[in-house]
Amino acid sequence: MLKRLRYHIAIFFAVIGPGFITAVVDNDAGGILTYSQAGAKYGYLPLWTLLPITILLIVTQEMCSRMGAVTGKGLSDLIREEFGLRTTFTMMFVLVVANLTNMMADFAGIAGSLELFHISRYISVPLSAVAIWFLIVKSNYESVERIFLFACVVYVAYIISGILVKPDWKAAAVDSVRPVLMLDTGYITMLIGMVGTSIAPWMQFYLQAAVVEKGITAKAYKESRIEVIVGCVVMSVIAFFIIVACAGAIWSVKPTDIESAADAAVGLKPFGPYAFLLFAAGLFNASLFAASILPISTAYTVCEALGFESGVNRRFREAPIFYWLFTGLIVVGGGVILIPNFPLVKMILFSQVVNGVLLPFVLIFMTLLINKKGLMKEWTNSRFYNIIAWTSVALMIGLTAALVAISLKDMLT
Repeated sequence: MLKRLRYHIAIFFAVIGPGFITAVVDNDAGGILTYSQAGAKYGYLPLWTLLPITILLIVTQEMCSRMGAVTGKGLSDLIREEFGLRTTFTMMFVLVVANLTNMMADFAGIAGSLELFHISRYISVPLSAVAIWFLIVKSNYESVERIFLFACVVYVAYIISGILVKPDWKAAAVDSVRPVLMLDTGYITMLIGMVGTSIAPWMQFYLQAAVVEKGITAKAYKESRIEVIVGCVVMSVIAFFIIVACAGAIWSVKPTDIESAADAAVGLKPFGPYAFLLFAAGLFNASLFAASILPISTAYTVCEALGFESGVNRRFREAPIFYWLFTGLIVVGGGVILIPNFPLVKMILFSQVVNGVLLPFVLIFMTLLINKKGLMKEWTNSRFYNIIAWTSVALMIGLTAALVAISLKDMLT
């Protein structure tokens, strides 16, 4: 029995990477801003949403990981094969637009976090873009994955910041298990935004592509599934401490509508330099991390869908479309942040609308694919799992439809 346990532990550490990285990087600049706003304006009340969010995230991530391990193909590749090129091309176009606007938000996070230390965005953004390019183009998958796993560890800064603030732990514990619904437009929008920022379309495509490139098969899938679940739980724990830190530091003094994640870091200053520094460092790490993942995810997805060679393990000359698309996304995503008076807030809002339109379609395709017997064999969903999956799909359609409606209303007013 001990020998078998050692074997499973060894396999777990061999497959760790795709699921853990994908879930944790979901706490990017946009996610941190959303959670910070939730804590700063509504205190501990939004904490109860993290439990259903974690369940939804586990369901969607587990299905993608399983499809990648069993079929050896990426999600966009499977959609193209099963549903045709026209459907795939339309989805890829919308995904590229969504990911590009999300990248702008992440480069804005890089700029905002380092401006707290008086470093101009005209220095921080170009240097970060160049560093990201060299990291991906000049490394292989194994090296990139190790760096990404280290970046995941840096997220502990938010946990420490939350502890340093000394929040009301009793209120946090109670509100974590007590659903609170209010007929307040801002509160409802915030709840929808928390779900939307936690389960983004790009995550599903990146996770499945990464599982395939890492070479995880059905034989090692049990350990891979554990890794996915652990990553989802860690994501929620980090989100918990971001909300708690802002509730304890900002909401407890005066409920505030913050404009950026950097504002949240400034709000922690009265609680000592370490809380502020850790939150700001965490924001920089998260933004740089996400700005690295998003262009890779987009390049993976588009190249798989259109039949081009892709993968970090390939050289530039072996996968030119993959690397040129990756390069173009970085140049545009970072370059926009350097334009004076660029309406970044509206662009971030637009990205939420695009994500909201795309996500239900992605979830539907995923659920249909994973139930194809000829494709998945004995690895299809069980009846119980299908109930959970389709309920998740229906819930996400309702939530994202509401998010789209509210976001469009805000954009037009």
